[in-house]
Amino acid sequence: MSPGEISPADMSAAEKKGSVGQDRVRIDGPLKVTGTAPYAFEQPAQNPAYLFPLTSTIAKGKIRSIDDSAARALPGVLEVLTHENAPNLLARTDTELYILQNRDVHYFGEYIGAVIAETQEIARHAAGLVRVEYDAEEEDTRFRAGHPERYNPVRINTGVPADSKQGDVDRGLAEAALVVDEVYTTPYEHHNPMEMHSVIAEWDKEKLDGVLGVLGERPHLRIHDASQGVSYARLMLLPLLGLLPQQVEINSPYVGGAFGSKGIPHAQVMLTILAAKLLPGRPVKYMLTRQQMFRSVGHRLTTHQRFRLGAAEDGTLTTITHDVQQSTSRLKQFAEQTVNSTRHLYAAPHRETSTRMVPLDIGPATFMRAPGEFPGMFAQETAMDELAVKLGLDPIELRLRNQPETDPESGKPHSSHYLKECLQEGARLFGWEKRHAQPRARQEGEWLYGMGVASATYPKQMTPPTKASVAFKGGKYHVGIAAADLGTGAWTILSQIAADALQVPEEQVVLQIGHTDLPLAYLAGGSTGTYNWGSAVMVAAVNFRSRYGQTPAEGDEAEGGAHFPDEAKKYALDAYGAHFAEVKVSRVTGEVRVTRMLGVYDGGRIINPRTANSQFIGGMTMGISAALHEESYLDSRPGYGHVVNSDFAGYHIAANADAPQVEARWIEHPDPMFGPTGAKGIGEIGIVGVPAAIGNAIYNATGKRLRGLPFTPDKLVE
Repeated sequence: MSPGEISPADMSAAEKKGSVGQDRVRIDGPLKVTGTAPYAFEQPAQNPAYLFPLTSTIAKGKIRSIDDSAARALPGVLEVLTHENAPNLLARTDTELYILQNRDVHYFGEYIGAVIAETQEIARHAAGLVRVEYDAEEEDTRFRAGHPERYNPVRINTGVPADSKQGDVDRGLAEAALVVDEVYTTPYEHHNPMEMHSVIAEWDKEKLDGVLGVLGERPHLRIHDASQGVSYARLMLLPLLGLLPQQVEINSPYVGGAFGSKGIPHAQVMLTILAAKLLPGRPVKYMLTRQQMFRSVGHRLTTHQRFRLGAAEDGTLTTITHDVQQSTSRLKQFAEQTVNSTRHLYAAPHRETSTRMVPLDIGPATFMRAPGEFPGMFAQETAMDELAVKLGLDPIELRLRNQPETDPESGKPHSSHYLKECLQEGARLFGWEKRHAQPRARQEGEWLYGMGVASATYPKQMTPPTKASVAFKGGKYHVGIAAADLGTGAWTILSQIAADALQVPEEQVVLQIGHTDLPLAYLAGGSTGTYNWGSAVMVAAVNFRSRYGQTPAEGDEAEGGAHFPDEAKKYALDAYGAHFAEVKVSRVTGEVRVTRMLGVYDGGRIINPRTANSQFIGGMTMGISAALHEESYLDSRPGYGHVVNSDFAGYHIAANADAPQVEARWIEHPDPMFGPTGAKGIGEIGIVGVPAAIGNAIYNATGKRLRGLPFTPDKLVE
């Protein structure tokens, strides 16, 4: 057995205590509901200064001049940061973070400077006194299919090729008995976690002064950030700042939601770092306003998707093609893997996918819960429903007839594949047999009722090395890993995993997360946290017990890295699920209400039923929100280029009344190919097919097919 490998005997022993799989209240729950869990902006900072940004009011061009004299004259203003006095950045490794190094403006709302003052109020007032003149250039912010500058990104977000082809799609479509050929669209959407992005940055004054005058002194930078991964954030910042890892410390123990927006550092982190360097020894604090959240911390890109299906008379698919055009910033490409699920979910001999990017003068996009899979599965699962209608076939039966024996793209066997069970169990629990195949068959007063279904899938992501440590101190086991809890339950489930792996009660485990002093961990993203971090914790625990036995001495310590079986490379590794939705649609107003929603999931081993249920219903609720409400309206008129509904008054998200009955169930089959935890990712499988299920239910209710999100009343009013 190789070092760090976990044997079946180790796993069996680790499971005997039985913490894993038990319902546990979240460890951080009492701290959060009592307001005593310090988020980034609330971390202790002695005599802090406060930052308010200067942002561009054009979408493209150059800064001609900046007059900050009125701001500097205001009592309480400490400094005004612009490209004229900003510290130099070393390497342009990330164009989003390489700010204030020249006069260029790349998008509306881009950071062009900041005011630092004694209070937030003074900083904000002074920022309004700064006068900026521009040399504006003609910008292009309007997304459109067939854009003359669209291009092939070669590779998409997961590192796979942008295009794929198997068989002969022209032949397949020509030979098909029935064809679906439609266009599906999804809009810009913005992350809206409860905690806005926040940063505190402080340079050690003595060391910063020392590096200028004393050979060998190295500056030290301390950052409190709302981050999904402090290790990854530090790696991104180091080359730009020209620092070594030990010179940068990032702390993020509690995060108030993220949904991908805090996955990597955005420009506000660098802005605060540069501002703090002008005031060495003094912490500088910046928390974005809700309106600023719509400008510079990313978004879900907009898509135009042509989806074609060819099928034989019995519903067997002969052809699948998926051609995507999607937006990207000229400043920094973000190419979502929108075609990914199409390549793997259903079998067909003739298959083709393509991705093209439309470059625009807008801010960079970023991860938003299930990037790629979410818009892609809306198109795929809506097209499947359209095919079922044409065939006169039950949509569940159509999906079952096209389940692949092996992965359609690679030919690899599946490590586990329980989509059939999810669909069948969901149909039983939801009362699918009561569904009327004919649209408009169920009406009560002004309301038309319908049911819809959609499959869900989400892949295992490859992650960089992740490590964990175990140390025995004061009679307890201190488990350290630079993981992040975004509200997902990592504080709790990692403690459960550690307790079982160490064969001790949970009370004897002291978990430490969210700091760069802890062993390096991959960020919380791609539904990788539990099986990746959990694997590292298990290996560290097994290494600790192997070295010190059951009676360790004070200070004994061991490390371990995440371990995945070598044979896992032989398999296709995916999680699966099925979404069921019941809606009612008003014949008078076109209003859509989701009356019931059920998700049934194949998520491997469930570590904590309480937190897992929260993740599943959270994903479904976010899917309902996208289906019914969410759309960021970009004003693409010449001279503009900003989101006009950039607050909760204009950008609607689901409220309690939008999700009256949302339930999750799961079919638990631990999958060892995902690592020793046996868990698959569950953070994103809950959202991916939800809008399609709702849209399919709307068709069943009304007979009207909607192919663009969101499903607003104007699209349905009779």
